[in-house]
Order: sequence, then C-alpha cells, then structure tokens
Amino acid sequence: MINKNNHLNLDQFLLFALQEDIGTGDVTTDCCVPKDAISKGFFKAKEPGIICGLDIAERVFQLLDPQVKITQKVKDGDSVNTGDIIAEIEGPSRSILTGERTALNIMQHMSAVATRTAQAVRTIQGTNAKIVDTRKILPGFRVLDKYAVRCGGGFNHRFNLSDGVLIKDNHIAAAGGIQNAITLAKENCPQTLKIEVEAESLEQVKQAVAAGADIIMLDNMTPEQMAEAVKLISGRARTEASGNMGERDLKAVAETGVDFISIGALTHSVKALDISLKFK
Repeated sequence: MINKNNHLNLDQFLLFALQEDIGTGDVTTDCCVPKDAISKGFFKAKEPGIICGLDIAERVFQLLDPQVKITQKVKDGDSVNTGDIIAEIEGPSRSILTGERTALNIMQHMSAVATRTAQAVRTIQGTNAKIVDTRKILPGFRVLDKYAVRCGGGFNHRFNLSDGVLIKDNHIAAAGGIQNAITLAKENCPQTLKIEVEAESLEQVKQAVAAGADIIMLDNMTPEQMAEAVKLISGRARTEASGNMGERDLKAVAETGVDFISIGALTHSVKALDISLKFK
C-alpha cells in the first residue's frame, strides 16, 4: 500500500480529482436517482492484466461518502483475466455514481502501468537486469505510478531531482565535459548520493569510468555497443540501458550484461486497462 504521507498528500490529490470532475454538482445523478437509493455492484476486468490501485479507488469513495463499502476480491499486483470480478461495492447510489469515473480513471491507469511493467519484466526473465521507471510521469501521479511499477515487478529510479545525481548531456555541456561535471558533483553533493552520468559513446564511457562515476547510463546504444561498454567498465560502475527502451528488444538488451533497463514508456504512454463498474 502507498504511504500517503510519502511525497504526496494523497487525500488532497484525490479530493482535487473529485472536485475537478464534480464541479458544482453531479446534475445527472441528482436529477434521476432518489436520495435514499441503495445499490450493489461490482468492478469487472474487461481484458487481462495486472490490477493496481484498488486501495486508491476505495479511498475515493470513502472521501466522497463513508457509507460506500468496497470488498476487494483480488489485491494489487494480482493477475486477472477477462470477466474476473475485481471488487464488489455497496452503498448510496448517488455517491457511487458520482465517484465512479474518478475511481475508475485512476485504477485503470495504475493497472495499465503495472501491466506494462510486468510484460517488460517477463521479457527479461533469466537475466540479471532489472526494469526501472523514469521521471516521465504526469505531474501529480508520481507516487501512484511508481507504486504501480513496483506492483508490476519493476523497480523505481530516483523519485525526484533531490534523490540522486544524474548528469545528462545538457549537464555535461553546461559543466564543460564529463570530468568537470563529475568532479564538481563530488565536491558539492552529499556524500551519500550516487553519481550517475549519461554516456552516448564508448569514449564517454571511458571518461565516466576514469572520473569515478557510480552508475553509467548507456544512452541509445546498440546491444553490441552496450556489451562492449559493460566489458570496458568491468564492474567499476553499475550500468543502465536507456533510450527508447519501450521499443527495443529488451531480451537482447538485458543479455548485454547491463544492471538496469530504464523505460519511460512504463508510465508516459500506457493505454488504460479496461475495467468497468456495473450495478447488479
């Protein structure tokens, strides 16, 4: 479960999402559904995938109306097939109808992230590489998306800019080269932080090793170049494959010996998992 006090006031985020959707009131529900109506229903998977965000969906309804009760039939990280019942819901009909879309939107998205991550993890089974996420995430969704990646079997890269030093191409240009950038980072950043540097060529890999980088990102390299870089580094730094990895042969990348494969597509371009809420 997400610790709602970690990096994000979850209730504040969900209340904003509800207010954004409700506006001044759910006029359709208020006009058509009696105040005292009570309904029972269920959430159903309409395609296979990994479920994520059940507790978040439940919290949406709790914030809207504590009388709404949800009984979870699976848990975050579980695989489901088409037609599987994910959870049952019971409570005031108006409250369920008003909160339905916000709860579904979040759960469908988080489930899509978990499903996409699980697919990547399965692809590289049998290798020592780990699938990690990136910061290519919609503002406000970072805690949710990174939790979903973990539910899919992946690992989290730095949460935000304060979690680690990642020297990329523009940093290198602004600092006057890899050696200068790493030297300045070692002089100025907390000693507890790892220093990672992006390398676009084997020559830059050599410079990063010589400068004492902790992690070297192999950016947009071919599998052959990655394998050569891993051999060149020879354990003196961890290695991360990056650059359109969502479109690459992940098995071939993992077999080069890299430690991590970072994939922005886990979070920035997933298609929502199809989940519906139906009244009985």
